[in-house]
Amino acid sequence: MSDPWDGPAGQATRSRSARVPGQRVAEPDGTRQPGGRAAARAAARGRGGTRGHRARPVGRAKKVLKGLGIGMSVVIVVTAGAGWWFYEHLNGNIHSLSLDGKGGSEKADAFGRTPINILVMGSDGRTNAADCKLGGGCSKTGVQTGSNADVEMVVHISADRSNATVMSIPRDTMTRVPACKDSESGQSTSGYYGQINSALQYGPACQVATVHQLTGIPIDHFVKLDFSGVVKMSDAVGGVPVCVSDDVYDTYSHLKLSKGTHTLKGEGALEFVRSRHGFGDGSDLGRTISQHIFLSAMIRKFKSAGTLTDPTAVYGLADAATKALTVDDGLGSVKKLISLAADVNKVPTKRMTFTTMQTAPDPDNKDRVVVGPGAKTLFATIANDQSLTTGSGKKSTAASATAKATTPAVPASQIAVTVENGTAVTGRASAIAAALTDQGFSSGTTTANAPSPATTTTLTYGTDQKAQATTVAKALGLPTSHLQQGTGTGLTLVIGSDWASGTSYPGGSSSAAPADTKTAVGGAHASTADQAKACAKVSPYKTVSLNGVAMTPAQAYAAARGKPDSDD
Repeated sequence: MSDPWDGPAGQATRSRSARVPGQRVAEPDGTRQPGGRAAARAAARGRGGTRGHRARPVGRAKKVLKGLGIGMSVVIVVTAGAGWWFYEHLNGNIHSLSLDGKGGSEKADAFGRTPINILVMGSDGRTNAADCKLGGGCSKTGVQTGSNADVEMVVHISADRSNATVMSIPRDTMTRVPACKDSESGQSTSGYYGQINSALQYGPACQVATVHQLTGIPIDHFVKLDFSGVVKMSDAVGGVPVCVSDDVYDTYSHLKLSKGTHTLKGEGALEFVRSRHGFGDGSDLGRTISQHIFLSAMIRKFKSAGTLTDPTAVYGLADAATKALTVDDGLGSVKKLISLAADVNKVPTKRMTFTTMQTAPDPDNKDRVVVGPGAKTLFATIANDQSLTTGSGKKSTAASATAKATTPAVPASQIAVTVENGTAVTGRASAIAAALTDQGFSSGTTTANAPSPATTTTLTYGTDQKAQATTVAKALGLPTSHLQQGTGTGLTLVIGSDWASGTSYPGGSSSAAPADTKTAVGGAHASTADQAKACAKVSPYKTVSLNGVAMTPAQAYAAARGKPDSDD
């Protein structure tokens, strides 16, 4: 669709250069051509005053019409010019950076459609005076350089735009950060093992590469938002309604609310999304859930009647968004951002699923976490463009965005395969085993060398394990003619010389294993964006401190009666 400002602006430019119809044209000596209105008046006088008198109303009408025409032209020019100015103004607000191909690439479905995966990052940077004031911590250091990604969400929009999944990655997750170099600051790293949110210090593209490496999910785009950005966006939508299950005062983020529903704007909204001591167990895990409640409410506000049809509201949103966001080059224009918003708007709220990556305690640090059971299945579900809800909005037992599938007798996460290399190519078994675990198969999948060279790839299964073998074969594109029942137990895949490269069997038609929704959302705190009555669960533990005394957030609220609430 053409940009709404393109047409009028182009017409206005042409109208300025065109000669007005009926304009007088002077001769070289400065004399006027005979005729025209002067000649007509003279002729009228020669014919008598009566006829000349009758002609006056016609002259007035012409003047009125000409005046209206000029007025309309001015309105058109001014309106078109304003539209073009707004368009250029919004484009000028946008700050975009290159991803440098670090996020991988999406695969099209059978109809040529591709899903969209966006990494949304909330930066904790105090890189300007406004963010220092909002985030605090600059009294000793002053304005800082660098930042961490304290909020990370992978936003997946399906290829057919029928569903979406939002997966939060806790900031305390330990992982491997790859070699990176920030295109703006020049700061670089050769790679290290550390907290996932620290990758942003080497630029947004590095944070994208780290998440892609951890999850296997291709990341097409990124959106980065700072403290002041949250304030601007919440103000632009007129506030976001949220609910808390009890009185809460987080003495760290300064969020203070009484039990019930509140509409938060500006700094109050920022305090809510930053609060990690007020909700859940007082960790980043509880914060991701409250952030999902906030985002669900904001999405419902965007979709509510009138929000996206009011030109003033739309401009306010666009102006706030373009000022607040840093994006990749693929989203670096108003047209592209509008197109993305339209794609999101196509997805019903009941089919937008919010999840948090499953974690387990880091054995080396009790204050950190690592990827937990079920997370690889959740990763695979997103990477394979599979939905976590059905068309009715209920949790899916096995739904794909583009194809119907039946639930396997045994979930993929419970299927372990012994992969043996029967080729002369080093690493073939490891490559296939990795492809299986990336699709959500059990981490108990192992590798070995085949007892002897094999010319044909075979998948041998034990008694009553044909269903599992079929699921494996489908995931790898291995024809069923390569399956055979053995006398032992378990599944053994022998890679033959007929499959010397790649992770999909040559000539086969591989497709992702059916979505194992139960495992994908198990422990992921799944919710959908239509749950308007959801309340953030206030922590029952002594997670905050007031005047040096440890308290629960509700106790702190009662003890700080004199402090105004965040929605005042």
